[in-house]
Amino acid sequence: MSDARPASDEQPVAAKKISPEAQRALAEAEERRRNAPPAPERPPEFCGPSGPEPVRYGDWERKGIASDF
Repeated sequence: MSDARPASDEQPVAAKKISPEAQRALAEAEERRRNAPPAPERPPEFCGPSGPEPVRYGDWERKGIASDF
């Protein structure tokens, strides 16, 4: 089975109009992001779960016990 959809299913998405103030705020935020120093590298986790982060993938159960961080 293919995930590709036929072209007839695709509907054009109308561009959402935003106010000039919102456009200016977005431009300022983008400029701040570009000028921001890079985030410091995080140290490796000590005694953390192996594999992907469980919070992202909903895998909170360890050895039959569901933990709520």
